[in-house]
Amino acid sequence: MVADGQVFPQDLLRITAHRPDGAPALVLEVTGELDLLTAPQLEGAFATAFADKPDLLVIDLTGVSFMASLGMTVLLKAQRSAAPSAKVRVVAPEGSVVARTLQLTGLLEVLAVAPTVPAALSR
Repeated sequence: MVADGQVFPQDLLRITAHRPDGAPALVLEVTGELDLLTAPQLEGAFATAFADKPDLLVIDLTGVSFMASLGMTVLLKAQRSAAPSAKVRVVAPEGSVVARTLQLTGLLEVLAVAPTVPAALSR
């Protein structure tokens, strides 16, 4: 919501969490813009997710329309802060803004990226 010309992070980025049936995984669906204003919101979602100790955290960025460099930093932090027994996978459909950004920066090879949530869950 915009009040007095202010834009709030929750208006630009939405994060929902769910556990797929029969999978020891937690999926975070991220929709909107990932930038300086919204990155702390995603970091908070990661902290909450890791407190739940999932075997696998899938970060679904299919609905992300813009990702600034701080968004990439947050993804790297999530991967590094995961428990040794936990895996982190990023979903970025081929040809999407996120996949192109990760490819241009070389992070497509650094992060465990899958084109779909089912592919991320099955790896």
